[in-house]
Amino acid sequence: MTSAAPTRTITVLRAGHMPYQEAWEQQRQLGRLRSAGSIGDTLMLVEHPHTYTFGSRPKPEQLLVPRATLALQGVALVESDRGGDITYHGPGQIVGYPILKLSQYGGDVLRYLRMLEETMIKTLAGYSLVGERIAGLTGVWVGGEKICAIGVKLSASGVTQHGFALNHSTDLRFFQQIIPCGIADRGVTSFERVLGTVPARAELEQQLVTAFGEVFGATMVW
Repeated sequence: MTSAAPTRTITVLRAGHMPYQEAWEQQRQLGRLRSAGSIGDTLMLVEHPHTYTFGSRPKPEQLLVPRATLALQGVALVESDRGGDITYHGPGQIVGYPILKLSQYGGDVLRYLRMLEETMIKTLAGYSLVGERIAGLTGVWVGGEKICAIGVKLSASGVTQHGFALNHSTDLRFFQQIIPCGIADRGVTSFERVLGTVPARAELEQQLVTAFGEVFGATMVW
């Protein structure tokens, strides 16, 4: 996929550590403002406490432990309105929520998903890692294990919500309590596992934002 020349601006909002529900409400507020033309396109970066989220069509059998266990562990369980199946969010993960007017980027949701994947592949390449797509599946993989999950929603006014979760130094044991993204026969990995070391979070975020701007043909403004 060729990168377009920068012709637009995307504001990067670093939201820090924030509960999932609070970030979801902030996404909705930003989405309403973007729909009204009150703000421009925005990329919100956030880290969540331990949370499992179902997609818009929840499949309870993909949660492999009783809900009471989650309460004891202090893990939230949320039914969201994004596409995709159950996934995990938690410390050590870079979660990105692009709030974009999709018509500015071709208007095609499938193409948008591929652009998000391309962003992650470019980010991985900055660390000499080969990110891969797997036919029929959404997300990015390293050595056959998923390092970035992707699930999105498009509003009635054509504004994107939800986005991607990139495993930086994530505690991968939490994925063992679910069938991640409904895929039972493939594992999950992280930068820490594949590199054997943990890149600084700020450095990885910068690499990711640079890649995002290249793929989406935008100047990224922090």
